Amino acid sequence: LMRPLQGSRGRSVVVGTVTLCLAAGWALQTPGGVSLVVPQPNINATVAQNILLSVEYSCRGVATIEWKHVSSWGTTSIVEWRSGNYVNISTVYKDRVTTFENGSIQLRNVGMRDAGYYFVTVMEEHGTNAYGTIIVNVYEIIYEDLHFVAVLFAFLAAVSAILICFMWLCNKSLHLFQKKTTHKLTASATEEIELETIEC
Repeated sequence: LMRPLQGSRGRSVVVGTVTLCLAAGWALQTPGGVSLVVPQPNINATVAQNILLSVEYSCRGVATIEWKHVSSWGTTSIVEWRSGNYVNISTVYKDRVTTFENGSIQLRNVGMRDAGYYFVTVMEEHGTNAYGTIIVNVYEIIYEDLHFVAVLFAFLAAVSAILICFMWLCNKSLHLFQKKTTHKLTASATEEIELETIEC
């Protein structure tokens, strides 16, 4: 009596496992579901640079991708497009945005106003959405600082040149002074020898 019970229990576990696997496979094959990966959530850029807001989405159906920019100046819609179909770029970004099939966008010639949060939404046709955020920091190239460094470098080079010339002049003067002193010493020594000769 015990053996048939254990066999039926084992068979029911196998049947349950197979049923779960089939259900999981069926769920994966049904339409719907979207995933989104943001490989670089923080981007640092300088003014006039081109930046790539990179994402990668996967979707079983047709997806609509939308990008928005949120900053202290407000919220601006950048671009919206459907994979394989239309692209609707905002007039503010008309000549500055390039879209890519994986959902990424390139933003050309960034300025200080382009700093902030970039939100991407991937909407799948069956109603599933995925969201991503990229923070962009834009820094100015401060030419005054570069100018100061250049002036400081030129000043130090000039001071170095003056010091080298001064040391050269000091060396020449010292050499001439030593020559004159040696000449005077030999002249006085000759006079002493002559005086001794006269006295003798």
